[in-house]
Amino acid sequence: MKLQRIGIAVGSVLGVCALAWAQQMGATAALKPTTGNTTAGTVTFTQKGDKVSVTANVSGLSPGPHGFHIHEKGDCSAGDGMSAGGHFNPTGKPHGDPATADHHAGDMPQLVADARGKATLAADLSPVTIGAGANDIVGKAVIVHKDPDDFKTQPTGNSGARVACGVIKKS
Repeated sequence: MKLQRIGIAVGSVLGVCALAWAQQMGATAALKPTTGNTTAGTVTFTQKGDKVSVTANVSGLSPGPHGFHIHEKGDCSAGDGMSAGGHFNPTGKPHGDPATADHHAGDMPQLVADARGKATLAADLSPVTIGAGANDIVGKAVIVHKDPDDFKTQPTGNSGARVACGVIKKS
């Protein structure tokens, strides 16, 4: 009986530790410019409960808003970034504003570049995850687009050419 209680206690402690570790899992993407562009930067993802926090630091953009998405394939080998495929959409939702219920899992808020072409972003994403399940973003790609996302045009948001691409890797 005493051994059973010890086993339960140890199992409980390990379970809490595993949950805390899983909630702090992270991933990063190093953005590299596509052919003819200068856009580069870093995107960091951190699992926090049922959401993923994203932080982006990007340079080499034209001033103003730019579409910013997670794409379905972790492949940036094509000079135009098209090897990354379409938007990551495991739930089959329409493209839309990530602040609304109906949007691709890979839809993220716009990057807005200042007059020097630098953009930063900090946001929480849903329904993506890091390292678990059908909504896992590890092994997918992050794409920065030339134009703003209108959050309406299907399936891309009319965001234009891909100016940077980076594969999401567990950190």
